[in-house]
Amino acid sequence: MGEIQNGPFQLSFNPSLKVDFQGSRVTSDGGLILVRELDEHLGFGDLIAQHLTDSRRGKNTQLPLADLLRQSVYSRIAGYEDVNDAERLWQDPTFRLIGSEKIWERGAALTSRLQSFETDLLTQDENLTGLATVNRELIARAETVGSSQRVVLDMDSTEIPVYGQQEQSAYNGHFESICYHPLLLFNREGDCLAAKLRPGNVHSAEGWHELLLPEIERQQWMGKEVAFRADAAFAKPELYEALEERGVKYAIRIPANDALLRDIAELLPRPVGRPSHKPVVWYKGFLYQAERWKTARRVVAKVEHHAGELFPRVGFIVTNMSLPSRDVVRFYNKRGTCEQWIKEGKQAVKLTRLSCHRFRSNEVRLWLSVIAYNLGNLWRRLALPQRIVNWSLTSLQQRLVKTGGRLVKHARYYWLLLAEGHLTRPLFASMARRIELLPLPAG
Repeated sequence: MGEIQNGPFQLSFNPSLKVDFQGSRVTSDGGLILVRELDEHLGFGDLIAQHLTDSRRGKNTQLPLADLLRQSVYSRIAGYEDVNDAERLWQDPTFRLIGSEKIWERGAALTSRLQSFETDLLTQDENLTGLATVNRELIARAETVGSSQRVVLDMDSTEIPVYGQQEQSAYNGHFESICYHPLLLFNREGDCLAAKLRPGNVHSAEGWHELLLPEIERQQWMGKEVAFRADAAFAKPELYEALEERGVKYAIRIPANDALLRDIAELLPRPVGRPSHKPVVWYKGFLYQAERWKTARRVVAKVEHHAGELFPRVGFIVTNMSLPSRDVVRFYNKRGTCEQWIKEGKQAVKLTRLSCHRFRSNEVRLWLSVIAYNLGNLWRRLALPQRIVNWSLTSLQQRLVKTGGRLVKHARYYWLLLAEGHLTRPLFASMARRIELLPLPAG
């Protein structure tokens, strides 16, 4: 039993059981086949060909660029956070089958090839720009499905801790860590429309115009109404003015100050009488002009008195909306889902895995994770049945992507025989049918 052998193992506790290792024929990521079907239907391969440039020559071109990009993106969808994982995934049947026919037999890329692809080829200026374009155009091809005439944009920054000597990493006093501080822009469906990797010590709103203004222009060119939400880090008069000039409705939280508190002084004392078990909530709208503002703007205040708390909870939102104050607060509060999407990106597709020394290489890795996140999110909202459409990306990864399967090759076909667990035959059929019925992308 302890000797090295090439045949199957027979164990003493069950004489009828034999164990063998056939990694090139067995996969644990069979659910990725459905994501690949969606990718094909949305024309992901065409976008790669249009917007990414392959400068390789000679034997270096044995693996097509599209296959390498898919391997990088799909490994993240499956939860593999490092190119070192390619050492054991290159012969995995799923990772062979999601690529072109060239790699069905020879296998996917090994670690050295994939690392060179991510840190050299994709870091070229035209390819870094191309990754952003591929990401946005992929979402655009899904926007034709049940598209609303009103678009809501959410912007937020986040912390990506680093633990080495990464270029442009710096200490951030707010997060109390050495980190990168990327900026992200989402729509209300959870798609990440744009991203920008930034040094760790920049302000949360630094570079907002680079991401936000082109997206507003794009949406308005398509005749859509645009609304914007952000937290108090984006409470900047130049941002308000840019949105007002473009006719964009907004709700942005602003920090409390003495002048604002004076305007709601009558709401601050605790209600008279026995405290209610439910919070007592009051709203008030009023005009306010800060020193740096060129004009007065509407501010909505929300004051909550909770049982057992000495002081009320107070929040202020600056807005140009004409909605009742309570509805403005409700609209703003929905931006909390943006924080949830960022959390999903960190947990499911390893958005925080930016371990390269060079800043440019980490920019590429951020974009690969963003594309992986968006493919997963598009799978969720375009292909999943209604009863599971609210699953998190981590749940999709653990319950659907992580499906065991065995590859069987016949003369004319490859058969991928999947185990039925969370991913059952009816569920697979339902998702495949939904993908098939999606409208084909134009162009």
